[in-house]
Amino acid sequence: MTRWARAAGLLAGVAADAILGDPRRGHPVAAFGALAARLERRGYADTRAAGLRHAGALVGAVVLLGAVAERTGRRRSVLRGGLTAVATWAVLGGTSLAREGVALAGELERADLDAARRRLPNLCGRNPAALDADGMARAGVESLAENTSDAVVAPLFWGAVAGVPGLLGYRAVNTLDAMVGYRSPRYLRFGWASARLDDAANLVPARVAALLFAALAPVVGGSPRAALTACRRDAGAHPSPNAGPVEAAAAGALGVRLGGRTVYPHGVEQRPTLGTGRAPIVADLRRAARLSRLVAVAAAALSAAAASSPRVAVFPWASRGNSVGESGLSDGRSGR
Repeated sequence: MTRWARAAGLLAGVAADAILGDPRRGHPVAAFGALAARLERRGYADTRAAGLRHAGALVGAVVLLGAVAERTGRRRSVLRGGLTAVATWAVLGGTSLAREGVALAGELERADLDAARRRLPNLCGRNPAALDADGMARAGVESLAENTSDAVVAPLFWGAVAGVPGLLGYRAVNTLDAMVGYRSPRYLRFGWASARLDDAANLVPARVAALLFAALAPVVGGSPRAALTACRRDAGAHPSPNAGPVEAAAAGALGVRLGGRTVYPHGVEQRPTLGTGRAPIVADLRRAARLSRLVAVAAAALSAAAASSPRVAVFPWASRGNSVGESGLSDGRSGR
């Protein structure tokens, strides 16, 4: 029953995200971010050790909270499934991500560049004032690709493997990376631990996401072979070990070329070329949003199947005195 409750909770959480999207007020991820910012102001120092303490305290507290919640429902499958559903809904961002991509496409199609520049920060951390319509289209496509992995595939992966603690812990890690995991002078050392935690947490999910982008490429007129070729050829050149495979696979699936000069608030980076197609246009934003939604559906099905499989070991807090598949043998955790 433990396995089925987790699987049902994951699917219910995905359905809630599809229907409701993100909470407009009182979002738990926003509350976590506010707490992290407050603790950063008190404990910041330009050292890796300070950043490690910062990340360890916040992620550890969130994982502990999730473990307590999971243990609370260990003998009541309905409660456990409900807690998993709530946690899944809280940490997913796929519906809002796709909606923002489509909305950005609409504004660019209407040539309302001012509105598009106001919206772009909802998708990525680039400087919108430095971008024209094509630049915002490229930024949107790249953000949809990477964030489909970060906001959908990865949390579902960790939810399947580790339940509520995995869901909450992953989102804490990813949020900290989005806040402090930059190569700017302030965060180069302080944000190092958060960035490395995020790299580790996304190592497997990013590659699952890349495979899903490739498998679903025909739905948006693309080729699985082109997606896999771009991923194998280009991913390693990307500075991020996890964004590289996802963005390269998406570029191949969409038949576009990503990368190039990228302007962030903290400076300019020259990103490697991913894919061999043409530069993205506004219409590709809608294709990328559709692909993102389809990847989310596939990831939900895979996560539910994995969570319900007796071959997938779960964490020790899942239950006591059950079979090996339920008692747990593994340990682990999981902006543009």
